[in-house]
Amino acid sequence: MRIFWVTIFFILLLLPALKAQSYSPTNLRDTTQLKRELFKIRKLYIPAGLTGLGIALNSNRPESFKNEIAEERNEHLFSFGTTVDNYLQYSPIVIAYGLDALGVKSKTDLVNRSAILIKGTLFNLLTVGVIKRYAHQLRPDGSNYYSFPSGHTANAFAAATFLSEEYKHRFKWMPYAAYSIAGTVGLLRMANNRHYASDVLAGAGIGFLSMKLSYWTHRYKWRKKKY
Repeated sequence: MRIFWVTIFFILLLLPALKAQSYSPTNLRDTTQLKRELFKIRKLYIPAGLTGLGIALNSNRPESFKNEIAEERNEHLFSFGTTVDNYLQYSPIVIAYGLDALGVKSKTDLVNRSAILIKGTLFNLLTVGVIKRYAHQLRPDGSNYYSFPSGHTANAFAAATFLSEEYKHRFKWMPYAAYSIAGTVGLLRMANNRHYASDVLAGAGIGFLSMKLSYWTHRYKWRKKKY
């Protein structure tokens, strides 16, 4: 809950600067025809690369890359523990809706934006849940066999993709900010000894692809909104 209020404070603090950088006074989605984002093979390079690297590094050999990283964590961060990642994974969504509510309009109208978010979230949860069940990988802390891939990281990258897609047309730096938040969640999952590096990489790719897939397949049938 503390992270939520910090996020709201951050939005309020930056609101004057954000509005000054907007395209308006006329909102972009009121002047330009909303078009469905087209799928291109090259757009699969990033999620496929992240997921593929996560799979490639998911070896259970004692001297594997993921176990070496886990050993370094245990040596230098043995007593580290935080719950920040539980809240930070959703913060890009809070920021996206918060900015829109405060008058900094997003690319997509509320109805279609929410539909895209719901679809992307369902894609993400289903994919992560199925893989976790069949991969049957023990967590580094030994608590259960749902380590691969990282669900928190997948959620964070799906949320970051949502925030990036909705505001990158206004603020060129938004993708960097959004994915920095998501990357921090992944690092915290490793620091908390809940996931290996391979889990985080695969989760990042799955989350990114899930939300992009939702945008690629959305037909904007509820309203003929312009952005």
